[in-house]
Amino acid sequence: MTEQLRLMAVHAHPDDESSKGAATMAKYVSEGVDVLVATCTGGERGSILNPKLQGDPYIEENIHEVRAKEMDEAREILGVQQEWLGFVDSGLPEGDPLPPLPEGCFALQDVEAAAEPLVRLIRSFKPQVITTYDENGGYPHPDHIMTHKITMVAFEAAGDPEKYPEAGEPWQPLKLYYNQGFNRARTVALHEALLARGLDSPYGEWLERWKDSGRPERTLTTYVPCSDFFEIRDKALIAHRTQIDPDGGWFRVPMDIQKEVWPTEEYELAKSLVDTSLPENDLFAGIRNN
Repeated sequence: MTEQLRLMAVHAHPDDESSKGAATMAKYVSEGVDVLVATCTGGERGSILNPKLQGDPYIEENIHEVRAKEMDEAREILGVQQEWLGFVDSGLPEGDPLPPLPEGCFALQDVEAAAEPLVRLIRSFKPQVITTYDENGGYPHPDHIMTHKITMVAFEAAGDPEKYPEAGEPWQPLKLYYNQGFNRARTVALHEALLARGLDSPYGEWLERWKDSGRPERTLTTYVPCSDFFEIRDKALIAHRTQIDPDGGWFRVPMDIQKEVWPTEEYELAKSLVDTSLPENDLFAGIRNN
């Protein structure tokens, strides 16, 4: 394939792009690939997770604008393009029983209707590869699950001239991946590496919860080498300063250990219209030079 390679990453909230596949995106940007992040919601109902910013009245009253500025900064760090799909954050319901979702939120939209702006964006940007979440959302946030649903519809519909005829000329993406960077194999490897070096691990409780959850293992098909871009990934994530504690568990594994023990980001190939051999080390495997 001689035409420009293009990658679209579909995410639920601002900050998801920096915690899921960010090093991969930065790697491809460095190789001249066009990368576009489609952000479904503005993160309006996200909690302020950085303890240093909790209780700040300006942030609390202007969270939508604050998170948009954070997204601008992260986008510049990663070197990607970014578009908002314009939906309203559903929030993460808590309690037993769970409260109803807020009226008008993203997760309550009709899936076929909500896929339309994504179809429009796919047809405009023309990606060969799309990444998103699996059917569980990666974790069961209603916006992550809805992101999965609309991406699956849009992947199939974007190339069909009879679907969404007002949304632009048809374009068929060739591959669809699920982000699986938070996988058990990676977590165990980093946990054991830290303990072997006499260091504390932030993953002990994670692994206990994982074991007790009965969460099934996903099939990892694609391991993208991107350790040279881990620092850029972390810088982009820290740009979402309302959502991440720079002194928290995200950053407790020394960078040299990360690069030595687990230098890749992982994906699950969900759909492919091209021939490829598994496992892969490139999201564009089967597309380059075809």
